[in-house]
Amino acid sequence: MLPPAAAPETFLNTINQIEDALDNVVVHGSDDELFTASYLQGHFAVIARQLEMEPDATVERLDNDMRASLNQAFANKELEGDDQDAVAGLWARLLNQANES
Repeated sequence: MLPPAAAPETFLNTINQIEDALDNVVVHGSDDELFTASYLQGHFAVIARQLEMEPDATVERLDNDMRASLNQAFANKELEGDDQDAVAGLWARLLNQANES
């Protein structure tokens, strides 16, 4: 059993909004969108869960950690140019949507 989240409620709400948006892409997106969302979801799940355990977690840290993780994956050639752009673009949109609500 996992320990309970320690992060602030506002941070946890942001995590939930992003998870819901990713799930929505998986359900309603095209094949390309599904690939992009699934790839991003893998990185997001790991980083979000780590930050959920930290009482001082912030959306800024989430963004920094996500960008670092994606940049490392891109440097390792996990994805090529257009796919990298699609994943980075989806992350930026999801983060903006969560910040606006």
